[in-house]
Amino acid sequence: MSVRVKICGLTRAEDVAAVADAGARYAGFVFFPKSPRHLEPGAARALMLAVPEGIAKVALTVNATDAELDALIAGLPIDILQLHGRESPDRVAAVRARFGLPVMKAVGIAGESDLPALAEHGRVADMLLVDAKPAPGAALPGGNGLAFDWRLIAGRRWPVPWMLAGGLTPDNVAEAVRLTGARQVDVSSGVEAAPGVKDAARIAGFVRAAQAG
Repeated sequence: MSVRVKICGLTRAEDVAAVADAGARYAGFVFFPKSPRHLEPGAARALMLAVPEGIAKVALTVNATDAELDALIAGLPIDILQLHGRESPDRVAAVRARFGLPVMKAVGIAGESDLPALAEHGRVADMLLVDAKPAPGAALPGGNGLAFDWRLIAGRRWPVPWMLAGGLTPDNVAEAVRLTGARQVDVSSGVEAAPGVKDAARIAGFVRAAQAG
């Protein structure tokens, strides 16, 4: 099976077009005001409506309330909710039950002690995003260009599909796929010309490298 690629943090129409042209399977949009990739709902709606059929539209939120999620879902054509904060397994289960959308839960990994959280969230989420754990006090929970030791998850499996993230670039994604066995990968800062500004050539190169890995 070909490796599926998610390009996250899209902010411009040309970025959406580049994702489609490259053959990525997921388009990610960030709803977190501290992020340079944050979108207001009006701008996000126009971009999401431009995503071709067959590419899943993912909305990334961080510790969002029910009211905040209600507002997003009411106005946007979201396919998957990505919870990228400190949401507990109980919160993940509650969001999944309330909103009726598939839920992807991001779990930050820095060492062996972080691995049990993957199994815990894997019992309630539809998909896991295995990401690098941000440094203490970091402003952003992801998109920091940090990687973790991929050997920590080599050969491991969880109850639901999973996606590898954290510090991936066109130069290292093939090795990451080889070491971890990932069949899905996620990138944001690794394909940017500047924070929040994607580079079409890097997106294309990333997808090619991931699928070659």
